[in-house]
Amino acid sequence: MKPTDPSAEYVRVLTIAGSDSGGGAGIQADLKTFAALGCFGMSALTALTAQNTVGVAAIHAVPPDFLAAQIDAVVGDIGAHAVKVGMLHAPDIVRTVARAIDRHALPHVVLDPVMVSASGATLIEPPAVAAVVAELFPRAALVTPNLDEAALLLGRPIARAADMAPAAQALLAQGARAVLLKGGHLPGDEVLDVLAIAGQPPRLLAGARIATRNLHGAGCTLSSAIAAHLALGQPLGDAVEAGRGYARQALAAGAAVRTGQGVGPLDHGFAPRAQIRRPLPCG
Repeated sequence: MKPTDPSAEYVRVLTIAGSDSGGGAGIQADLKTFAALGCFGMSALTALTAQNTVGVAAIHAVPPDFLAAQIDAVVGDIGAHAVKVGMLHAPDIVRTVARAIDRHALPHVVLDPVMVSASGATLIEPPAVAAVVAELFPRAALVTPNLDEAALLLGRPIARAADMAPAAQALLAQGARAVLLKGGHLPGDEVLDVLAIAGQPPRLLAGARIATRNLHGAGCTLSSAIAAHLALGQPLGDAVEAGRGYARQALAAGAAVRTGQGVGPLDHGFAPRAQIRRPLPCG
């Protein structure tokens, strides 16, 4: 039988991030999220970690030239409709990603500036923090720090909900085009996030706190879900809302499950979609 000529393509999302051997965060969480939202996921590893729900035992860096080779191989052949960028532990890795974004004109880049793991392990070299701001803030459609990461980026603590909108504006002043500042580390029954887009007033996004110990990979999942919705064609504000909705449902679905002895993962597959196809572009 003669093969059918293709008439459609998958919606494709690339994650550039570290690997979590425990499966709850990093590229493992990203790929699970892409698949659950009907997208075809691809990966370029920045680092390997020996990690579980209790902590990070070791980090093995990927050489910058090999990271570039991964990105070039994937994008040169398959292409990407959006990109999620996660753990970038060293300045040369940051610069490698920045050059790849420019080289391939990568669209809809969502930057999750992973700097501290859920167990408290530091995942980034101090010089890389400045490199992230200089090289990636201007290239990202959205930056998604939590309060600890934002405090490291700004050099000051963010201790109250009232501090969040000014902090998000300060991150815009550092060169970010849009910031989703996540307030889950603050106490209280309500979780507040702030979405700040350059030239627009900040938006407050609130939701009831979900009672769970299983928070490992929540930030990775959120940024990946936003990238997936951008790849699916949603405007930034809508993609953020949809990404938050997916992450909250994954948290709730996994709340009563025990995985490991520490901070467990989310349930990424609570309502998986079939892989989405759309017509091939003309020409």
